[in-house]
Amino acid sequence: MIDINDLSKSYGNKKALQHLTLQIKPGEIFGFLGHNGAGKSTTIKNLVSIIQPTSGSIKVDGLELSEHRQEIKQKIAYVPDTPDIFLQLTATEYWNLLAAAYDLSEDEVKSRRQKLVNLFNMGLHVDETMASFSHGMRQKTVLIGALLSDPDVWILDEPMQGLDPQAAYDLKQLMQAHAKKGKTVIFSTHNLDTAQQLCDELAILKTGELIYNGSVKDLLAQHENESLEEIYLQMAGRQGDGHLVDDIEGDTHE
Repeated sequence: MIDINDLSKSYGNKKALQHLTLQIKPGEIFGFLGHNGAGKSTTIKNLVSIIQPTSGSIKVDGLELSEHRQEIKQKIAYVPDTPDIFLQLTATEYWNLLAAAYDLSEDEVKSRRQKLVNLFNMGLHVDETMASFSHGMRQKTVLIGALLSDPDVWILDEPMQGLDPQAAYDLKQLMQAHAKKGKTVIFSTHNLDTAQQLCDELAILKTGELIYNGSVKDLLAQHENESLEEIYLQMAGRQGDGHLVDDIEGDTHE
């Protein structure tokens, strides 16, 4: 169980996150939706201790994150919003680095690593440097590294970004299987179809504030005969401003 209570984060006068309170239960896939700058990545970076909140608290299985960071980190797999890290390492060296960080032996990770390598079709590239990889291949490498230890909580920031359709499908299957084992998957996305397909619960953020927390089913029931896209844009976007597009298109014909 993850309890976020009155969480806020400011950078000087800019309020990136304001008084966020929500609960994320075991056995569910929890999605964060919001425009760029809405506070999704800020929330995730607080959860994985990359940044610390200005105020508020996070508890994981009853433990206060600020007091038990190392213990809680061992329970979490994290995929950042960019895979452009440790590019001087080969894929295998990167995975070995992650295994060491989780204090895993070679025997513990060998079988799981090979299964993930096969699943994401990375077998021919394990000894190549990440600098030589495409964005999608880097994303696959980071995903494999994060999932090596199979921890209880997966926290994935825009995990589908750059993946080919097969890899995206396979990752979705892994996420669903993980949740079915009674474990937790948290991810952020801009893809409403993916959110509707995967999420048991949603949090929609706008300019650092929580504007919806609940299931996709309940949200759709509250807005009959409207798509998730229409509902989302009514809540978080600038839905209906077609004249802005008309203005731009009109400029091209003058």
